[in-house]
Amino acid sequence: MAIVQGNEFPDHLYYDVDNQIWYQPLADGTLRAGFTAWATTLMGDVLVFTPKRIGKDFEKNKSFAVVEGGKWVGAARAAFDGAVVAHNEALMRKPELLNQDAYGEAWMAILRPLHESWADGLVTGKALQPALDAWFSSEAYKE
Repeated sequence: MAIVQGNEFPDHLYYDVDNQIWYQPLADGTLRAGFTAWATTLMGDVLVFTPKRIGKDFEKNKSFAVVEGGKWVGAARAAFDGAVVAHNEALMRKPELLNQDAYGEAWMAILRPLHESWADGLVTGKALQPALDAWFSSEAYKE
């Protein structure tokens, strides 16, 4: 498990480091997605979670959900083209779950990637710590 600035990044997940989104492959070929714990810390108290409708397509680098926090309002941007298969109803009712359990109960959506190459450009396993260290030291997140 990678730990950066006191935040955990489980190494079994796939990460879009630039957007701080994680993806977990599921047995049926879909992916569970959520924000990293580091991202939720920056958001402050999460007040609203609004996912795209089930069945709605999205494009790479476009939003599949919007989150409003005390310090930040922004989009969960996809790392690939796909469609929303399901979203977390519990998170819609209780958005503060994002601040409490980013990698568990606070998953945002189940996505179906359009292409088998969905993981291209994502980081996982042993490559995660060096990728996160480089990203944080570049201060790209401040742009």
